[in-house]
Amino acid sequence: MIYLDYNATTPIAPEVANAMMPYILKEFGNPSSSYLLGEKAKKALGKARGQVAELLGSKTSEIIFTSGGSESNNMVLKGVAFSSQVKGRHLITTAIEHPAILNPAIFLMENGWDVTFLPVDQYGLLDPNDVKKAIRKDTALISVMHANNETGTIQPIQEIGRLSREHGIFFHTDAAQSIGKIKTDVSDLCVDFLTIAGHKLYAPKGVGALYIRNGIAIVPLIHGGGQENGRRAGTENVIMSVGLGTACELAGKHLEDYTDRIIALRDRLHDKIVKKAPEVVLNGHPENRLPNTLYLSFPGMVGEKILDGIPELCASTGAACEDRSVKISHVLAAMGVSREIGMGAVRLTLGRPTTEDEVDQAAEWIIKAVKGL
Repeated sequence: MIYLDYNATTPIAPEVANAMMPYILKEFGNPSSSYLLGEKAKKALGKARGQVAELLGSKTSEIIFTSGGSESNNMVLKGVAFSSQVKGRHLITTAIEHPAILNPAIFLMENGWDVTFLPVDQYGLLDPNDVKKAIRKDTALISVMHANNETGTIQPIQEIGRLSREHGIFFHTDAAQSIGKIKTDVSDLCVDFLTIAGHKLYAPKGVGALYIRNGIAIVPLIHGGGQENGRRAGTENVIMSVGLGTACELAGKHLEDYTDRIIALRDRLHDKIVKKAPEVVLNGHPENRLPNTLYLSFPGMVGEKILDGIPELCASTGAACEDRSVKISHVLAAMGVSREIGMGAVRLTLGRPTTEDEVDQAAEWIIKAVKGL
């Protein structure tokens, strides 16, 4: 079996699993308890928060732990909507966002908000000028993903962030796919909120984090005790948080080496497929994209059938939550990709364990399956 679906989820890194084990087997204290067992848990939680903050270039007080990317996204959109700081009821986002943004946006629409879904170009890239034109006096929040989970196209977050600051509008980016793959410094990006999903960077599923810039107060998504400085109620998940913190530390240490090696492997895979199937189409920006993402279309074919013919290959036809769908991806549709090309989409995403041998074998399997059809 060859795994090339790292944008869907990643395996837990051995270092992450090792860091979690003491809190699974022995250190079970509640961080809110004042005795030694509780203090140890609190200290571990603080260390993990610092590790996340270090990767983002933020303060530890600006990091809260969540159950994952979906909760973090919902917390921002709904938290801003109910906040007393909000100056209006208008949200700006894009047509290519993950459902964890699109569906909360629709929820807000159903509750009296006006939402602008901005278009993208043929590469899946948003024009900052379109954001500028969409801004109104009652715009309360702009939410644009850092990098798309299907195409890997990286958005001009810094430019949009500066626009938001100039107009006094809250700005959020869903960085679930970009964390650990490219630089994600919150100061450089000019964001007020940033979403992290643990299982995209070799931490467990079911844990994430949310960066909230100091000075911003939004209504909690979960009410209860005073955990996370009153911003998210519920006894903290020390085990998962320790895992996420360790994963963030690893990502920071290996980011540069990871990037160079993965780009070389990704391009090797692409070249080998193009050599035998020159009709293949690259979806997304050819350069301004995540180093590990290769989203190809085989015109006139169906991506699902291609992958069905390669049971040994773990890959997808698009987003994991819509994998093997019979309809064209909403991302490709927003990019203006025709049905003939869009239906033949196959997403191949590489990770730290990916090898040259795996890339070569995967290319061979894909070509064989395509020729067979």
